[in-house]
Amino acid sequence: MTTVGLIGYGEVGRILAEDLRARHVEVVAHDRKLPSPALSDHAGSHGVRLLPDHAAVAAVADLVISAVTADQAVAVADAVAPGLAEGTFVLDLNSASPRAKQRAADAVAAAGGRYVEGAVMTSVPPHRLSVPILLGGPDAADLAPILADLGFTDATVHDERLGVASASKLCRSVIIKGMEALFVESLTAARHHGVEDAVLASLAETFPGIDWDAQASYFFARATQHGRRRADEMDQAADTVAASGLEPWSSVATAQRQRWLADLAEAGTLEPTPDWREAADRILKEDPHGPR
Repeated sequence: MTTVGLIGYGEVGRILAEDLRARHVEVVAHDRKLPSPALSDHAGSHGVRLLPDHAAVAAVADLVISAVTADQAVAVADAVAPGLAEGTFVLDLNSASPRAKQRAADAVAAAGGRYVEGAVMTSVPPHRLSVPILLGGPDAADLAPILADLGFTDATVHDERLGVASASKLCRSVIIKGMEALFVESLTAARHHGVEDAVLASLAETFPGIDWDAQASYFFARATQHGRRRADEMDQAADTVAASGLEPWSSVATAQRQRWLADLAEAGTLEPTPDWREAADRILKEDPHGPR
């Protein structure tokens, strides 16, 4: 594997680029936000070559890694397809539903590429290349040792059936992203009523061994910083739940709350803070009624 192409040069893409370049892997990349001085500066400092479009990346890469927002997974597959050489691997790390992954796989396969879904099972920044990834699809077993050589030390074959890894990821997201939304809603309301200490004490009694105050701050910060991306992911979770025949009420509500947090953050009302109480107070001051 001589050249890795990154589609998406956001937080995840830049982390992958840094670690791959540290291992002397050639990296090319494209992001729809280009031209961007911040992205160009980062790429220049790490020896990453930025290319003008998706197909240009696919044309020179032995492995294409798609790391964009969940709603763009299929569009990226369609865009890289014209540049793919026969047998080029495409690793889709996006939190898209099984049905979306199948559409992306069809586009890659029609161009002669080899599509592998990758379900990233926890936050990338603390783990970087060693983040746990579940690989899925008929070509996953062939890609796994290549990824290991590149430094992806916890990328494991989950299932040869396409969509199983993504379903595992998104069913988990119903809980994890749902907990973030629940904590924001519960503790902001508790803060208004002056009962936050009682709520946290009750959680500690029911679920001992967890620092719920610290956990609350973590949930508030992550939802504030990544609400837009989480909302897109929860739209895909809702599609995953709906495919089972269930109405995705919880997933839809979580997406709405996460998107509302993103709106507040982008408006400057909220910003990540180490104390969830500060975030709750700003929510109550600026927009106590939530989405209308």
